[in-house]
Amino acid sequence: MRNAFLILFIVLTGKAQTRPVVLHAARLLDVETGRITAPGELLIQNGKIISAGATVNRSEGAETIDLGDTTLLPGLIDAHVHLFLHPGAEDLQTVEESVPQRTVLAVVAAHDDLMAGFTAERDMGTEGAGSADTAVRNAINKGLIPGPRLRISGNAVDISGGHEDAIGYNPEQHVLPNATQANNAAELVSVIRQQFKEGADFIKIYETGKDSIVSGHLTTPYQFTEAEMKAAVQEAARTGKVIAVHAAGEPGTLYSARAGVSSIDHAEQLSEETMRIMKEKHIFAVPTFTILDYFAAHASPERGARYRELIQLHEEEFRKQLAAGVPVAMGSDVGPFPHGTQAREFVLLVRNGMTPLAAIQAGTINGAALLGWKNEIGALKPGFFADVVAVPGNPLEDISALERVRFVMKGGVVYRR
Repeated sequence: MRNAFLILFIVLTGKAQTRPVVLHAARLLDVETGRITAPGELLIQNGKIISAGATVNRSEGAETIDLGDTTLLPGLIDAHVHLFLHPGAEDLQTVEESVPQRTVLAVVAAHDDLMAGFTAERDMGTEGAGSADTAVRNAINKGLIPGPRLRISGNAVDISGGHEDAIGYNPEQHVLPNATQANNAAELVSVIRQQFKEGADFIKIYETGKDSIVSGHLTTPYQFTEAEMKAAVQEAARTGKVIAVHAAGEPGTLYSARAGVSSIDHAEQLSEETMRIMKEKHIFAVPTFTILDYFAAHASPERGARYRELIQLHEEEFRKQLAAGVPVAMGSDVGPFPHGTQAREFVLLVRNGMTPLAAIQAGTINGAALLGWKNEIGALKPGFFADVVAVPGNPLEDISALERVRFVMKGGVVYRR
């Protein structure tokens, strides 16, 4: 009920102002250089940033919003979310809950993420809800509901018997998989064309799974050959779009990198050759530490031990990826854990070897580049959309400040104050 009233309030009142607005705070962070300006101000008009600095020119009639002892920084960007999932048994919720019900929950999830400061996101598959994310994205773009800017993939793509197929059920019940199936290059091209027809901005492919650890090494079977992955990338590129993959380890990650995907999500274990290609082609790794952290804390003792083993492996491998210069974009895999709490990913990125500035860059300028919005969002610069958050204190000194967002603006509209 609380969420319903909040959404109604924002729909009725959260409209962009035509008169200029000045945001004033104790600090302003330049995420490209790490430079802190104190105090910091932004001049905003018609949804765009006009100027930024210690002081800005206040035109007649400008409204000033004083945000006190906070730091202004760009709206946060989560490159791996699942708006159509919530905590609980994933395979059951996708069977028991109707697509309309799941779409309503996705609207609430989009609201919660926005209130937490995430002004842009990449929805990595509806998990069996087809192209319902097209409707959510379009409603947000039309201002009908509050939510982040979205890049959507529709239903992800998988093979028969693959990572997201309905395995373990009575075959006579014909339980549907949580992804659209394709089993060769021709079927991949056909599925990709249909996904784009239904409104997808990019395609998400399951390239590996399921995972197991043997003698400290990750084993995860690939699902599509390198030639099939190349066919998918070429088909997406035909219309200027990209492929992102769920891929935990070799050889699927290498096949994906050679094919030229835009990101390798999860990326628990990468070979030296894969890391070299990712650096060369600027293919982002999206580590998704938070989901494993959540699962380990909420699992049975036996499953918790397995998750902790995978976390340890992932942490060790991530430091190798950083040393190799692999570009990183922040992505949390939120959905199986509560929406609006995914800023913990920044804390875990820092814990696992990134500097606070690098972690913030992963969730701002790098995220903007991965989502195809470079030079539009991800920084507080003149001409960029006014996607702005304010957090207490200085996030370069305490990265957990990103978990306590106090102010949210998207496109010049104030959603949280």
